[in-house]
Amino acid sequence: MHREAVRYVTRTTSAAAGAVATAATSVAAAAIAASIIFSPVPDASARMDGVSEDLLRAVQLNQITEEQAVKFEARLAGRILGEV
Repeated sequence: MHREAVRYVTRTTSAAAGAVATAATSVAAAAIAASIIFSPVPDASARMDGVSEDLLRAVQLNQITEEQAVKFEARLAGRILGEV
């Protein structure tokens, strides 16, 4: 009888720990999502600065050519700056 009680306590404790871990993960994910949703939107020039930096880094890493970066930046500038 004693062994059954120990197994029951062990199982219920493990289940409770799993539920707490799941709840903590859900709360953390919700906090991250809220921080993204409520974070201020950068203005168009700040966005373009970030695009330029990212494209420069891609060229340095030989992921794209300089010509591709220029064309892509021009397309994005039309979309981003056109929204203003």
